Amino acid sequence: MPPLAERLRPKNLDEYIGQKHLVGKGAVLRRMIDSGHISSFILWGPPGVGKTTLAQIIANKLQTPFYTLSAVTSGVKDVREVIDKAKNNRFFATASPILFIDEIHRFSKSQQDSLLGAVERGIVTLIGATTENPSFEVIRPLLSRCQLYVLKSLEKEDLDELLRRAITTDTELKQRDIQLKETAALMRYSGGDARKLLNILQLIVDSESSATVEITDKVVEDRLQQNPLAYDKQGEMHYDIISAFIKSIRGSDPDAAIYWMARMIEGGEDPQFIARRLVISASEDIGLANPNALLLANAAFDTVMKIGWPEARIALAEACIYLATSPKSNSAYNAINSAMQLVQNTGNLPVPLHLRNAPTKLMQELGYNDGYKYPHDYPGNFIPQQYLPEGLPNDTRIWHAQHSPSEEKLHQNMLRLWHDRFDK
Repeated sequence: MPPLAERLRPKNLDEYIGQKHLVGKGAVLRRMIDSGHISSFILWGPPGVGKTTLAQIIANKLQTPFYTLSAVTSGVKDVREVIDKAKNNRFFATASPILFIDEIHRFSKSQQDSLLGAVERGIVTLIGATTENPSFEVIRPLLSRCQLYVLKSLEKEDLDELLRRAITTDTELKQRDIQLKETAALMRYSGGDARKLLNILQLIVDSESSATVEITDKVVEDRLQQNPLAYDKQGEMHYDIISAFIKSIRGSDPDAAIYWMARMIEGGEDPQFIARRLVISASEDIGLANPNALLLANAAFDTVMKIGWPEARIALAEACIYLATSPKSNSAYNAINSAMQLVQNTGNLPVPLHLRNAPTKLMQELGYNDGYKYPHDYPGNFIPQQYLPEGLPNDTRIWHAQHSPSEEKLHQNMLRLWHDRFDK
């Protein structure tokens, strides 16, 4: 008998739960599917939110050949064999066969390179699924040929609907009298993951011998303590642990940070995954309060790549403790978010003429670069002039110092150069 999660896998979009921003009425992916013409895309989201299911629904809807590869077990040879099959199964005026690659972030560069030509020529329509940021893990040429759609963890309403559907429609569960007295623990342990929720439900039902199964928060907590790995067979809990890891670094607790790192290491987590999170934390949480943190985090990442496991754990531990004990600032993180929001609000404001490049005579005649003052020609290598585009208020500020000892030096330098502009 297949697991409950497999038995309840939706067959069409009407049965699909969640991701309304993509497959709801009028949403971008729903319109594409309904039109019968889809382009290559990558689905990025946490486990158990319906990436694989969505790919299968699309294949059924389009009635086109559907090939699946797992990045964990497939090599370049497997990719080429599937592409050859797709060529032979492609008929005139029909949609391209779909190639679904689960965990595409685990494909090597050479494996991804072997896909490029087939995707570009339309031999296959690629649907990739990943739990990792594609900008880190998917080569740029392939990423540029695919749309990227972000799937979200399921909301409580989605999980409630899934629970009710499981209890009322599954052939096995319908034979039991399942009473949902409380669902808070179910929701908390599943963490927005449909597969995890159904695994927990099946664990509880299977552990009860009587026909009546009463589900309360205490029952859920007791069963999961007795079977700590039963709901986490695929390592899905690493999202909870990595969250605790990052928050411990942000909260300047080196003991907790190194503990959660040890949990990841003992759980078999990919060392590169840990190293990437350290680099992100160094930028987001330590930032300008200690710029050396980013250098050390990058060095740890480089060490992981060069010497491998298990010795690389020492470099990761060094970076982890250094980041946790460093002063914190998210001023750079806030600044780029504010700048991007400003760009979205104001559009493509023209570059001031004096800041434009003037490589041709015509551009020079049009005034490009005219009036630009070269700072190194002035005392202190600085001269005030306008750098932001016209159309923004004169008092526009984006970066705001947070006055850690290191950042305070930067702020004082800005005050010395720009005076009251940065005294706000």
